[in-house]
Amino acid sequence: MFRVIRNQLKSYKLSNLNFRLLVYVLALTVLGIITIGSATDGENFQTKQIVGLGLGSIVLIIFTLISYKFVFKFYWVIYLVTNTLLLLVLLIGTTNKGAKRWIDLKYTEFQPSEICKIFIVIFVATYLYKRKDRISSFRTLASVTFFAMIPLFLVYKEPDLSTTIVIFLTFCAIMFLSGVHYKIVTAVMVIAIPVVVVVGYLAVQPNSGILKKYQYDRIVGFYQEDNAEAKRLRYQQENSLLAIGSGGLSGKGLDNSTVTSVKNGNFLSESHTDFIFTIVGEELGFIGCSAVILLMFLIVLECFITGVQTSRLSGKLYCFGFGTLIAIQSFINISVATMLLPNTGLTLPFVSYGLTSLISMYIGVGIVLNISLQRKKMIY
Repeated sequence: MFRVIRNQLKSYKLSNLNFRLLVYVLALTVLGIITIGSATDGENFQTKQIVGLGLGSIVLIIFTLISYKFVFKFYWVIYLVTNTLLLLVLLIGTTNKGAKRWIDLKYTEFQPSEICKIFIVIFVATYLYKRKDRISSFRTLASVTFFAMIPLFLVYKEPDLSTTIVIFLTFCAIMFLSGVHYKIVTAVMVIAIPVVVVVGYLAVQPNSGILKKYQYDRIVGFYQEDNAEAKRLRYQQENSLLAIGSGGLSGKGLDNSTVTSVKNGNFLSESHTDFIFTIVGEELGFIGCSAVILLMFLIVLECFITGVQTSRLSGKLYCFGFGTLIAIQSFINISVATMLLPNTGLTLPFVSYGLTSLISMYIGVGIVLNISLQRKKMIY
């Protein structure tokens, strides 16, 4: 066993390691820790996030050194663990604001859906790789869709609609990039688009049962005309937009005591999680927001580049899937903070507070780094 590991480590080329990705991830995480400290004003969230960075660094090193090919061999075990964790949270999870998404660990709360995002990407990428010679067959497409929908349904039942949407879109991206015949992709789109439109229309009807009440209120309230009830439902986003706009070019400064600060006036809840981008905008201004968006873009780009450079389909699909996951979740979070989309309750990867989220992202990055160590070709 140790000999196999030693030989594997010797086969790695350190020059192939994607140091740029590592630097971008660490820079964004440190920026997040600093912003969390300012957002929480003396609470211990910043300390916990630093602990999360330490734990995340450990798992990142582990997954960077362990061959992704070895990890992916256990894709069925990973899939079973995914469903077990999601079932566990439905059975013994703690409820907060009408949603049961967490398991209380005393020191912190564990959110299975966060780490399951990575696990589902691993499973789908490996499942398609194992069937790459018949990837366009009905049996392969139907079976991978069936298996992917089970954890999706469990996440939806928590309820966690936003995470369900993110995972579903990531799954669609992996399927699209897997090499499925274009005729099948076209047929699916022709069928899916009208279905999505109809389901979306039915979902926003009162008492449809598709959405929970708070989900219905958030969506409908976002698009309603300016009346008292709609204003109440979107007050957080309006305050967020005001805070970002008031930051100007360079912001009001971290830990500022400005009386006109939206944060200091306690006009934002969840400022260290869902609305962390708002704190960046108010206290670090346009420069800070641009830095976050640029770093996020570079991380996604490096994931895609690593995917292009690897010859193994499972590694390629994983890198594309993980990069897409980060891109979609970041886009939705920032769009909510800037009032382009209804409030969803998604965190900003690497920046928002959350130990489970941070550690799961570091697991994902570690696997990408390992794939980069084993790449065979360079594109620049």
